[in-house]
Amino acid sequence: MSHIVIDARIINSSTGRYVERLLHYLQTIDTVNKYTVLVLEKDKNYWMPTADNFSTIVADFDQYSIAEQTGFKRFIDDLAPDLVHFTMPQQPIRYKGNKVTTIHDLTLLKVYNSDKNWLVYHFKQLVGHFVFKRVIATSSQILTPSDYSKDEIIEFDRRAEGKITTTYLAADLSKDEPEPYELPFKRFLLYVGQQSDYKNIPRLASAHQRLIKKYPDLGLVLVGSKNASVEMNEELFTDRNYKNIVFTGYLPDPQLNWLYKEADAYVFPSLMEGFGLPGLEAMGHGTPVVSSSATCLPEIYGDAAHYFNPNDTTDMARAIDEVLDNHILRTELVKVGHAQFKKYSWHDTAKQTHQIYLDALEKEA
Repeated sequence: MSHIVIDARIINSSTGRYVERLLHYLQTIDTVNKYTVLVLEKDKNYWMPTADNFSTIVADFDQYSIAEQTGFKRFIDDLAPDLVHFTMPQQPIRYKGNKVTTIHDLTLLKVYNSDKNWLVYHFKQLVGHFVFKRVIATSSQILTPSDYSKDEIIEFDRRAEGKITTTYLAADLSKDEPEPYELPFKRFLLYVGQQSDYKNIPRLASAHQRLIKKYPDLGLVLVGSKNASVEMNEELFTDRNYKNIVFTGYLPDPQLNWLYKEADAYVFPSLMEGFGLPGLEAMGHGTPVVSSSATCLPEIYGDAAHYFNPNDTTDMARAIDEVLDNHILRTELVKVGHAQFKKYSWHDTAKQTHQIYLDALEKEA
């Protein structure tokens, strides 16, 4: 029996869905090895194991902190694991034990978010460049959610070649009964997720404003927890006198399910992604997806989305209009989207990840 530690400090975040689903299905796959799951103090009751060989321990060390590099390293050393899975590159760079690391994408190194302090953010990017190189060099195996990210990481550091594996994500739909969310319009476009600069929300809003000239009752619903980037967009759209746009903040699954099912289209305008989970969730709900053609998104969505150039607002409005106006196209996207949704499985993700654990343990033996 081996002792495997999983760093789940991000479990209650936008990327945390990956960690939560991985843990959920690992419990059904591995009943032999001992698993210790590390969470922040605020998340100690967020995820509770159901298998006897899984347990959680609070490891209250913030990402990008000095404590992460010092105290967290000692914390893990004291656990004496046979293998650690760091589910993000943020980790103690001096940790010398056997480890696998998930690198979702290189967004941190490639973009700037205007809601952050310019100097601090660019310093973090410089540090991040070094950390990513170090992580790639010292990890036994690297996991990433798309072939696009895999190629990008190898291009960034050739040492990743030969030890990096694409482990596609998936979408499990909530079984909660949909609960209506009150809106001031009946037809609407939907976006769910963060609103950092690379998510390209201002162009989506601009495209929407063009479309309401043809569809006066068309709304745009933006779902996601309120933070600095959301507040910046709210202020921007107010200054521009944009109409029919609703920021919902965080929503529980019943209301989110309703929005997915009732939306005329799900629009994903992102300039950069490692996988693009919300679009896949929309397909599972039977909603036609209109997507950016950038980075990994055509790889993940295949023929199940209608694409546009995310840097071109006119092209974005064109693609959305074609889906709104063409019943045959909408019907085909829903049909193909359902099939695309079913291609991905969290159980398969966990099974593949488990095999990577076993391979890493065997190499270390």
